[in-house]
Amino acid sequence: MELADGVYALELTMEREDGTATFHPAAVETPKGPVLIDAGLPGQTDQLADALATHGLDLADVRTVLLTHHDGDHAGGLAAACERAADPVVYAHEAAAPYVDGREFPIKSDPEGERYEPVPVDVALQDGVTFRTDAGPMRAVFTPGHAPGHLAFHFPESGVLLAADALRGEDGDLVGPAEHFTPDMAEATRSVGRLAELGAGVGTIHCYHGGTVDAGIPEIEAIYESLAAEHPE
Repeated sequence: MELADGVYALELTMEREDGTATFHPAAVETPKGPVLIDAGLPGQTDQLADALATHGLDLADVRTVLLTHHDGDHAGGLAAACERAADPVVYAHEAAAPYVDGREFPIKSDPEGERYEPVPVDVALQDGVTFRTDAGPMRAVFTPGHAPGHLAFHFPESGVLLAADALRGEDGDLVGPAEHFTPDMAEATRSVGRLAELGAGVGTIHCYHGGTVDAGIPEIEAIYESLAAEHPE
């Protein structure tokens, strides 16, 4: 699905005991080649390559990978994706980088189990960093709470918001982050409030869980108000 000029919603699936889980990374075309936003789980690299190919993109041409955060369903497939891409530059928020590169153990992973393969982070991002893309500027928005250093990405000229896990889609509606997987709901609530302050430049919201939702600032504001009542500062 094309969300805006050169902004593509991808789809990866995994079979679980309770059914099929679907994940929605994204790809963005830029003057210097495609950017991949999140890499899925270990073992999903072939799916990722196929999803890119449906939009005429080749994983081997990816020169940049942006991680929204370090959870395994976003960063677990990073090492394999980097092996098949064109020696990409890896970006993550400075607070997420230690979990991605192996200095810290992923906070939601079983401490008795194995972690995904660490990958060095080449560039530590901060709030407000803006990338030049075919769809206009893409700005990183710091949205922690669901995970340290969580980022969303906003395209103000096309009205697209890549919300990652700061928001979710559920049966076509926009809902808040999954509380069971969000260690700091008070901070996550503040992050939803930060997204509500983006202004009128949001009309399409792409969520890693739940896919693309036709929604904008009024829906985000309503979610924020509901969450704030449950998780006051």
